[in-house]
Amino acid sequence: MNSGVGAGVIGTHRLVQKDVDFKDLGILIIDEEHRFGVAHKERLRELRSEVDVLTLTATPIPRTLHMAMSGIRDISTIETPPEERLPIKTYLAERSDDLVKEAVQRELDRGGQVFFLHNRVKSIHLAAGALRDLVPEARILTGHGQMPEDELAEIMERFADGEGDVLVCTTIIESGLDIPNVNTLVVDHADRFGLAQLYQLRGRIGRRSQRAYAYLLVERGRRLTDTAKRRLETIMAATELGAGFRIAMKDLEIRGAGNLLGGEQSGHIQAVGFDLYTRLLSEAVAELRAMREGGAPPPPQTPDPIIDLGLPASIPEELVPHMPARMAMYQRLARATTIEAVDDLPREFMERFGHRLPDELHNLLFGVRVRVLAKTAGVESVTRRTDRVTLKLVDEVGGARIALERALGHGTTVGNQQVHVPLEQGRTPWGQALLEVLEELAAFRERAGELSEMLAQASTR
Repeated sequence: MNSGVGAGVIGTHRLVQKDVDFKDLGILIIDEEHRFGVAHKERLRELRSEVDVLTLTATPIPRTLHMAMSGIRDISTIETPPEERLPIKTYLAERSDDLVKEAVQRELDRGGQVFFLHNRVKSIHLAAGALRDLVPEARILTGHGQMPEDELAEIMERFADGEGDVLVCTTIIESGLDIPNVNTLVVDHADRFGLAQLYQLRGRIGRRSQRAYAYLLVERGRRLTDTAKRRLETIMAATELGAGFRIAMKDLEIRGAGNLLGGEQSGHIQAVGFDLYTRLLSEAVAELRAMREGGAPPPPQTPDPIIDLGLPASIPEELVPHMPARMAMYQRLARATTIEAVDDLPREFMERFGHRLPDELHNLLFGVRVRVLAKTAGVESVTRRTDRVTLKLVDEVGGARIALERALGHGTTVGNQQVHVPLEQGRTPWGQALLEVLEELAAFRERAGELSEMLAQASTR
């Protein structure tokens, strides 16, 4: 590697040791990213200052996924499953001997093999013995990470060759295994595993055209934590093929995005809040890119107006069931800065997902229009109350109050830093009246700015 003779090298964590050096490293491909810590990945990047990095994973860790969602990294998804691959049937249940016996026996009857996951080395042989008593005819092997390397390799080879029916094991099977004949997974104490970890473990079965079954068992009578409940509910709901991105998004929601500059790969940004953190991060990314390309840094973004119209607003899952597609549409709406960009979306929704848009989607699009116009008009917040909609302005109106009131129409009343639009508008719907008021407010603000600029130029002559 140091001499540059080989074109590439495939290795484990050994590549991050300080005595390993590369002559001219050009691209770094990290497979199964969740198996590497931040320190490992940063050490690999230090090997060369300018290196292209490609990260492969079925379930991105929250920190990496958030970096992609914030624009620091590019992201692409492979959504086409292998031909003839079937979704895995997943069951969540309290542990019982009858259920375990039935699950194992059913797989043996169709000539398959079973992974029985018990992630406690101290008691793994007891678990194997109990399973032997339940299913005496099964050939049971045991494997875990604290076994001598040669012994573990022999066990795994024997199981892969069909010399065992059930492998009682720890999470050593989490990645890298492809044994087509194993199509049943039993996870003991499933509430002790992370969401992405459960998804990776479930991915060890059902790797061909045979239907696979996963049984997630929890201790009978055990009270689960809220986080454990959310994990298990998510893994139960995400049974479709290619659900890794959906799992990762839920993991980001549950665990938080982590620390961009530190070692934590998950955790919440409690100091400034998620929205502000994301905006500051996006601004920093844009500034660094401009500096790299030799251009002027973009002006700092003003915060988006707060919109509270009291209307149910969303993209219904029934309309767009595919979560990545739904997230992409939400992102487009969040990035929309012009009315034209918003007006193009209803037609696209109808062409892609259906002919009639539900009310909550109409409300969402209306809210985005209000946000775009409000930002142009210098409005800090738009709040719907019992009988009116109140616009809080960024700047004070001053002596222009009466002129502004006349220009806006629709029965509006103007205060020093507020505009009130009554909900009762006669034949005009209040939503349409609100949009017209915002458009006129933006035009009035533009005219006032032009007049102020003209007066300033005149005073300098």
